[in-house]
Amino acid sequence: MNKKDYIKAKFITPAILKAGWDEQTQLGREIFFTDGRIYVKGKLTARGKRKFADYILFYKSNVPIAVIETTQ
Repeated sequence: MNKKDYIKAKFITPAILKAGWDEQTQLGREIFFTDGRIYVKGKLTARGKRKFADYILFYKSNVPIAVIETTQ
């Protein structure tokens, strides 16, 4: 287990659950939340890098209200 995973398992996840967030319906872990920026040059298009979050808290299904990022 690396340091980042240890911090998430030992501190962040328990704090989120203790605060009353439901793990099944209100907490998204290690998920992509965008498909990436769209670049257009003339008639050519390309996608940029997808955005990733360690945690996303949801008010309702598909209504995100917070992104939590863990640093090392």
